[in-house]
Amino acid sequence: MLKGFKDFLIRGNVIDLAVGLIMGTAFTAVVTSLVQAVLMPAISMLIGSPNFDDFLVFGQVKIGVFLTAVVNFVLIAAAVYFAVVIPVQKLTEIALAKQKAEDEAVEKEETELDLLKEIRDALAKK
Repeated sequence: MLKGFKDFLIRGNVIDLAVGLIMGTAFTAVVTSLVQAVLMPAISMLIGSPNFDDFLVFGQVKIGVFLTAVVNFVLIAAAVYFAVVIPVQKLTEIALAKQKAEDEAVEKEETELDLLKEIRDALAKK
């Protein structure tokens, strides 16, 4: 029973998930500070308020609070997309192109070797 538990903990997926969770938590602080310290002040310069909390208040219904949450979500999504997703995609494309070039070089090398073997065999038959 303990061996099964140990195998479960050591399995790559669990460790990858734990590392991803820790990195995600740490990255949350970076993205939150970017939104709160950079992007929202820029928006407040444009509209005159750092948030929309007092915008569209109908009695007890505060639509502005929801609007602030939506704007924060969109800004966080944009920050993650432009700061993480696009660079990772570019790095992946570079790595795949490098791997493809290496694979083609190995394939070409094998083709030349096969050709030389054919020539050797043809000469041996004469």
